[in-house]
Amino acid sequence: MSTDGIDWLPFLLQTSDPLFPTGAYAHSLGLEEMVRLGVVRDETTLLDFFRGQIIPALTHFELPHLRLAHDAARAGDVPALCVLDGELSAWKVAREMREASMQLGSRRLHTLLQIDSCELLQRCEAELPWKHHLVIYGAQMRNTPLEAALTAYLYQSLSGFCGAAMKLIRIGQEGCQRALRAALAFAPRAVADSLEVPREEVGWFNPLLDIASMRHEHANERLFIS
Repeated sequence: MSTDGIDWLPFLLQTSDPLFPTGAYAHSLGLEEMVRLGVVRDETTLLDFFRGQIIPALTHFELPHLRLAHDAARAGDVPALCVLDGELSAWKVAREMREASMQLGSRRLHTLLQIDSCELLQRCEAELPWKHHLVIYGAQMRNTPLEAALTAYLYQSLSGFCGAAMKLIRIGQEGCQRALRAALAFAPRAVADSLEVPREEVGWFNPLLDIASMRHEHANERLFIS
């Protein structure tokens, strides 16, 4: 069996695995407060949350930004990555979400420098002001085909919510897998649509998730950092 053309796959699997130490397990990214608000209660409402809240945001905001970061990284254009880094800080209105993104990005970059140190990542460490996770992910995926990188990021995003859901609602591993499988059926369309979003139209406003994140910051008890 030939492995020509898939040299990028082992690195993609390694850096997409939950074992890769980004600290994502400590963040619910707004889900904890969505549970408290009663928006997510079980397997059905978790899938509704994916379809109505998360996948549209991925399609119109996160995946297009990742596409732009991937293109800039392939060109070695660190100034363009810095611009995207600044835009993400402006877009992430809720402080918890903004800080979570920077924490995850900084931890991902730190580990990448231990296993894949290169001039681009070294410049990212030195020059990127905020080091948002999307930008670092795009930089690390510079040698990965774009659609594979986008699909892996979408999967990571949904599976992260599933991991948090098992600690927050009565759902279990099988329920999470059913919800994840149903949500992933929309992945090919979401990735394809994200490729068509023009640079000037990249963006998504989700006040419910932003409000949930802002409320979480002042909750009397919390299981997750964000």
